[in-house]
Amino acid sequence: MQRRNFLRLTAMSSGLLVLGPGFWRAAYAAPSRPGPGPYGALTGTPDAQGLRLPAGFTSRIVARTNEVVPGTDYTWHGSPDGGTCFPTSDGGWVYTSNSELPLLGGASALRFDGGGGVVGAYRILGGTIANCAGGPTPWSTWLSCEEWDGGHVWECDPLNPSQGQRRAALGTFAHEAVAVDPVGRRLYLTEDRPHGRFYRFTPSQWPSLAAGTLEAARLSGNALEGTASFSWTKVSASSPAWLQTARFWTTAFDGGEGCWYDSGTVYFTTKGDNRVWAHTPSTGQVEILYDDNLFPDSPLHGVDNVTVSRSGDLYVAEDGDDLQLCLITPQPERVVSPFLQLEGHGGSELTGPAFSPDGHRLYFSSQRGTNGQGVTFEVRGPFR
Repeated sequence: MQRRNFLRLTAMSSGLLVLGPGFWRAAYAAPSRPGPGPYGALTGTPDAQGLRLPAGFTSRIVARTNEVVPGTDYTWHGSPDGGTCFPTSDGGWVYTSNSELPLLGGASALRFDGGGGVVGAYRILGGTIANCAGGPTPWSTWLSCEEWDGGHVWECDPLNPSQGQRRAALGTFAHEAVAVDPVGRRLYLTEDRPHGRFYRFTPSQWPSLAAGTLEAARLSGNALEGTASFSWTKVSASSPAWLQTARFWTTAFDGGEGCWYDSGTVYFTTKGDNRVWAHTPSTGQVEILYDDNLFPDSPLHGVDNVTVSRSGDLYVAEDGDDLQLCLITPQPERVVSPFLQLEGHGGSELTGPAFSPDGHRLYFSSQRGTNGQGVTFEVRGPFR
């Protein structure tokens, strides 16, 4: 018997024996299951950009590594990774994109007019190392995360050529992504290490990120059944929590990846065990929203960056596997399905999924493209 099938049967039978069939239906309806998506099947033949999309959707390439962005004089960076979109006062928007290059790093921005035309491109961060993912703030700055053990979070102005500011109070570790909870006035951060921790940061004076309290999480209870919760331990911002005494009473999360806040929930992913998690700060509840050990035939493997659409669908990018961008529908369905698939880019990963402010366009990158050079895409269509 395959290990995934064994785990699935063990989990299901344990719930039935201990809690009864009524509770099983309530609890095990929670993990997302593979099924048909809201946009139907992907096309059998990829388009000119190598993308298989649902009917009614189209794509274009907006930038390529080491090439001048059309309509500008700016050369696009290498290894494009995490990104997001910000509205501009003229009805357009800006898409930010990190560079995960080991020695160059940094972040750049593409500026679009109200019709979706590219009207500018520029650097918003330089002199940093391996900028992986990050996250937007409610006050319209971009938090760019360095993924190495001495890495920091840098706060950037996405609307103008600029140089970001280091926010040392947010910790020194292999940062992956960060999400801001504007209600609880806290930030949540993932660490991309097999023994990494899940962190939260409480600013001393909201919304300044210059000083505050950094904590690491301890998980208690059964997250698969939705009965788990977090408790928090204060840690030093000068080193990773797993190098501090706090490692003895905090929980290791195997390869923390994407992190996103939406409507009272903080979503984050862990690649080592291929899980998508959901944390509700107002109640402390933690649940496993998706675990591919339970559904070996699911389309989603190699979980990475995440974002949420205006309809509440959670989009999860794949690092490896068959390079799909999958979506998980909200309750009560909680169905996982592929939204798009990129062909011909073996050895790459999908990064930086983000929606334009009006929700009609989706941006993402193939970090290494077909030849080691990254490609940044736009998908347009009838997003619900």
